Amino acid sequence: MTEEKRFAPGGLTANSLVALHPPLPLRTVQQVPAFAELVLNRTDIGAREFDYTERDFERVRALIYKRAGISLTPGKQDMVYSRLARRLRAKKMTFFHEYLDALERNSDPAEWEAFINALTTNLTSFFREAHHFEILADNLRKLTEKRPIKIWCNAASTGEEPYSLAITACEAFGTMTPPVQIIASDLDTNVLKHGERGVYSADRVDRMEPVRMQKFFLHAGGEQPGSVRVRPELQRLISFRQINLLDTRWNLQGPFDAIFCRNVMIYFDKTTQYAILERFAPLLRPDGLLYAGHSENFMHAAKIFRSMGRTVYAKATDVTGKSGVA
Repeated sequence: MTEEKRFAPGGLTANSLVALHPPLPLRTVQQVPAFAELVLNRTDIGAREFDYTERDFERVRALIYKRAGISLTPGKQDMVYSRLARRLRAKKMTFFHEYLDALERNSDPAEWEAFINALTTNLTSFFREAHHFEILADNLRKLTEKRPIKIWCNAASTGEEPYSLAITACEAFGTMTPPVQIIASDLDTNVLKHGERGVYSADRVDRMEPVRMQKFFLHAGGEQPGSVRVRPELQRLISFRQINLLDTRWNLQGPFDAIFCRNVMIYFDKTTQYAILERFAPLLRPDGLLYAGHSENFMHAAKIFRSMGRTVYAKATDVTGKSGVA
């Protein structure tokens, strides 16, 4: 039986084997391939804190896809190891298969949550892809019907995006109490807590215009030096909650004037994307818009959504050509 492949941070050459074992001359190592392979495998095992095999990685890929719809590429082996190694330390385990066995056997909701949190990516910033906020502001100003305006911010991460939406609404309506309700959801419960807290380090807001800083942020006081806190008026516009897009029921109610689901679909395969988009469409108002990430394209779902340009989509059955997208 051949030994299962183990991942190592980098490859080893015959020269490196000589460096690891000074008594062995290079010629000896080169002349004994079997010995070199044995030492290489032993070094691979010892190179990591925990025993981690290709089979473990494939199990992780299957589990995260089943639970969250996230499709991990084969090149994510090192990322998976570094993210989940924390869970093994917390559980005082040595082998990845031991952790995965326990995860599947015990069905502990808290550990499943920690597993998913560890593998989700939370890259965000204030007013990221700024043209979307300009389009939203333009559409908000054009609304003449007096009613609550509802926005769903999916993959809200640590809160920068939903607070950017709240600032946009305040500026569009010229008041700190616009008729806007924002649902900010994410799969990762840790980042949702951060978002609810609304405190950010200086580097997170260093590109914010001084006028916005003065109007929408406060000094965080006892927090780390230079940190800021969003104003309570912004927090009152947002409701943070956990939503898994693969769940059969979502804890929200439409219709929405806008759905921001940016840089989320890239983690799903086309089949999963299509199924989610089918569920988005009924939640949007006839003139509502779906905002996607700069690298996302929904041409495979043209029967559901039609591109209005600049990664903004309208429902295919309700397109009038008057979306306010320049």
